[in-house]
Amino acid sequence: MSIILENNITIPLRKENAHKGDHGSVAIVGGAKGMLGAVLLAARAALLSGAGRVYASFLSEDAPTLDLIHPEIMFRDTEAVKLLSHLSSVIIGPGFGTSSQASSLLSFWLNQEISLIIDADALNLIACDETLTNLLIHRKASSIVTPHPGEAARLLQTTGREIERNRIESALKISEKYHVVSVLKGHETIIAHQGRHLINKTGNAGLASGGTGDVLSGIIGSLVAQGLDTFNATRTGVYIHGAAADSLVAEGIGPIGLTASEVAIKVRQLLNTSPHR
Repeated sequence: MSIILENNITIPLRKENAHKGDHGSVAIVGGAKGMLGAVLLAARAALLSGAGRVYASFLSEDAPTLDLIHPEIMFRDTEAVKLLSHLSSVIIGPGFGTSSQASSLLSFWLNQEISLIIDADALNLIACDETLTNLLIHRKASSIVTPHPGEAARLLQTTGREIERNRIESALKISEKYHVVSVLKGHETIIAHQGRHLINKTGNAGLASGGTGDVLSGIIGSLVAQGLDTFNATRTGVYIHGAAADSLVAEGIGPIGLTASEVAIKVRQLLNTSPHR
């Protein structure tokens, strides 16, 4: 049976006497040369969706040391971020590339007992490396994967056409094979976990632009850090991400030219006005 995901979401509550440590710490690891924006988009989305502390960690030696738009984001190199003992979740893969350095970093984080949100090239590395596959399958901590159809095809060793022909079955297979919460992105994104699935009905063609997947990863990682279990964090993140795009289009912003950055800002507004708070 399919469950349609409409308004069935969970928003983290905030106490009046809360401090930043109560709302979790997120690190985003990725950003090979030429792909730095992916980490920044995910980090900004994590910040705007409520994480108490956000760290950006880049593979590129040309990486910035400050986000002038959001200086609240803290920057660490890929070795220093490993030493942060207070992290609540790690998003790995945005702008990651498939270098040996990226593979080594992915291996390190798969071995850590911390919630992971795995996206983009981190998925491609897992798909072609049996050692990384086994590390993911046997993790003790929770894992969320967020493939688009092409990445899903590589994870299941099939074709993108076959993935699109059987979207629900594909999402369930990924979840079962890798022991993860799987998010098969696209029109009516599918969320699958432990043999059950949800179909998300929010979102529109404006999300078919660069960076929106990075924003989604940032939102989900933020919600995990704020204390939601991985399944609720995932379904809420997917729903609110699509709802933000729908709200922007209703205001005349998109779908043509809708940007990932605009989606992240709208997510903040929706989280603060949601009747589920």
